[in-house]
Amino acid sequence: MSKAHFGLIGLGVMGENLVLNAERNGFSSVVYNRTFSKTQDFLNGRGAGKSISGAEDLQDFVDRLERPRRILMMVKAGSATDAVIEKISPFLEEGDLLIDGGNSEFRDTERRVKELEKKSFGYIGMGVSGGAKGALEGPSMMPGGTKASYEALESLLNKMAAQVEDGPCVTYIGPGGSGHFVKTVHNGIEYGIEQILAESYDLMKRLSGMSCDQIADVFAYWNTTEELSSYLVEITEICLRAKDPTQGGAVVEKIMDKAGQKGTGLWTVVSALELGVSVPTIYASLNARVMSSMKGQREHAQSVLNRPTIVSFPMGSPSDGMSLLMDAVVLSTIASYAQGMELMRAASMEYNYDLDMPSIAKIWKGGCIIRSRLLNRIQDAFNSNPKLPNLLVDSWFVEQVNSRLPGLAKIVSAASENGIPVPCFSSSLDYINSYGTARLPQNLVQAMRDCFGSHTYERLDKEGSFHTDWIKG
Repeated sequence: MSKAHFGLIGLGVMGENLVLNAERNGFSSVVYNRTFSKTQDFLNGRGAGKSISGAEDLQDFVDRLERPRRILMMVKAGSATDAVIEKISPFLEEGDLLIDGGNSEFRDTERRVKELEKKSFGYIGMGVSGGAKGALEGPSMMPGGTKASYEALESLLNKMAAQVEDGPCVTYIGPGGSGHFVKTVHNGIEYGIEQILAESYDLMKRLSGMSCDQIADVFAYWNTTEELSSYLVEITEICLRAKDPTQGGAVVEKIMDKAGQKGTGLWTVVSALELGVSVPTIYASLNARVMSSMKGQREHAQSVLNRPTIVSFPMGSPSDGMSLLMDAVVLSTIASYAQGMELMRAASMEYNYDLDMPSIAKIWKGGCIIRSRLLNRIQDAFNSNPKLPNLLVDSWFVEQVNSRLPGLAKIVSAASENGIPVPCFSSSLDYINSYGTARLPQNLVQAMRDCFGSHTYERLDKEGSFHTDWIKG
């Protein structure tokens, strides 16, 4: 019996779709799941009639694979991934390659790469974005590890990935846990954009009294523009138009306003704090999810706290895409991308990842959740200046900020006056205003720190560190 080209461990939705993707692209496969009945169900269902076989135990699974073996693990991040590695390692041989396609924390991947390379096994930590549909039809993939390990996978990944005009949406990201770090930042940007779109929906509903269908029309308009055409805008329109089949009306209005999160948004914020990078838009989106989980407390607070009476505010008309609101959405979206790119730039220097920013922008242009036309401009910006410190100072983005900043400010002001929370819009406005301000009031902060703790300070007019005896007794 001929050996299979590719092995998969973990038959969840993503795992199933990725192995079907590999088989469709000419790679025969063998699959293993902890529960064998799940393997049988898959082979008798979606995997029937395809070049996919199943194994009941890991020894059989490994024996069915051609060497060097290429094994993709699609299991829960953390201890579950470590458990699979521990169980399968005794059956592997020199040159075999394990790929972790889950959302692992990048430091876990750093550790696993070092441990497995010592045993002469290859290990790739690979971020995968695109959801179930992307996994089947072509995702964006972010593999990190040793270059030799990536080269052993390159032909397979190039065929499985989404395809855009300038190539497949996969590239070698860098050493160690770099692939999972980039995927973590991708998810942080995603958090930001999702919250930005939710805030725009809330303002159209509450300040303009628009129905879900009317709001969906605005999203449809936005999806025709260079600045906002994207997968997330597209599916937001779809969500707003969906009707409840039993009760009628918009489904979205019947959904509990409590959002979950699986950790990658938190990891993005923690990494930013550790690296000293400002990511307020992304942090605000994470905090909005935390606040949403406090449903009972919020209901009580609303009953006892005085709230402003909402007054209609002209944000534009649906025919022009609610122009003022569109300004706010565009700039906040740019802020989310800018913060994510800056975080990756800082991580690249700190961890010696040597990340190629234009290539990362390119592989996000297809297949993934944050794919958008705006990524073409981001790719151009970093191609023009590989050392660009921030998107906000690229010439095209400068024009966007200068023309749209008044609109963002008016939206934040109107929301504040009406007591409507817009954490991402507010944080994005503060971020842009702070980044564009040459002198901030932290000189007073430094004075206070020196006053109570003798922490010293620097001066504008002299070199060195200084201390003042502020309180003379």
